[in-house]
Amino acid sequence: MRSYRLGLYEKSMPANLSWVEKLQAAKDAGFDYVEMSIDETDAKLSRLDMMEGEKDEIRAAMRATGIPFRSICLSGHRKYPLGDPDSVVQARSLEIMKKAIALAADLGIRTIQLAGYDVYYKEGNEQTRADFIENLKLAAKMAAEEGVMLGFETMETPFMDTTAKAMAYVNLVESPYLGVYPDSGNITNASLLYGTSSVQDLETGRGHIVAVHLKETVPGKYREIPFGTGHVDFAAIAAKAWELGVRRFVAEFWYLEGSDWQQELQRTNEFLRGYLDAVDEGR
Repeated sequence: MRSYRLGLYEKSMPANLSWVEKLQAAKDAGFDYVEMSIDETDAKLSRLDMMEGEKDEIRAAMRATGIPFRSICLSGHRKYPLGDPDSVVQARSLEIMKKAIALAADLGIRTIQLAGYDVYYKEGNEQTRADFIENLKLAAKMAAEEGVMLGFETMETPFMDTTAKAMAYVNLVESPYLGVYPDSGNITNASLLYGTSSVQDLETGRGHIVAVHLKETVPGKYREIPFGTGHVDFAAIAAKAWELGVRRFVAEFWYLEGSDWQQELQRTNEFLRGYLDAVDEGR
């Protein structure tokens, strides 16, 4: 029996699949759960307002396949960030947060990954950072009510591209429901920028890492790099994360139209399990 769980990012599969088809595809490829995407598109944000009947469809799909949704990648805050200078947008960001937490609680989802931005499409400043902190404190209180963990993703922008930078905000908020959800590819690229190492960066999150995104990158590029063709040291990441007590991981990659996506799911599972099984067996 493995003593860790490896999830699959929903966007690694075609968007037109049903809930059952996505969960079954993840199961067939050997994954333990699926990470739901709620991004900035209207289609994905509408999930926050789904009726009870659709939630029942998701619950039925999880029962039928034996594979659950156990985390949410909440990137919808890119369009509606917590630190936006427009108060209307800020209000929308908090509404998104509240609804995402409620959805997670309804579906038995344990973790919500937050986008580490004060703003994304606008210029940040001292005020956007201050508003970000205040709204983050409100978000942590919402999460505490439902017992759902929030974890900052380390991003591709300087605002929060390292675990250390994310921890600065975790320490400011001081909530047991706010931690860090590092992205292996993003912190590897950041290590080149700052002359550090991804392993040293993970260490700064000791005691506060809720899960790790396993993603491949190459210097300066952050998306759609096939596993095994980039510069992420998955052996070192897996070993360090394991030492820090992390037991939940998600394979993050994207479906490419025309690709043999089912084969890619299988290949990715085998690639990442190789590193994770090695540290598990050596525990």
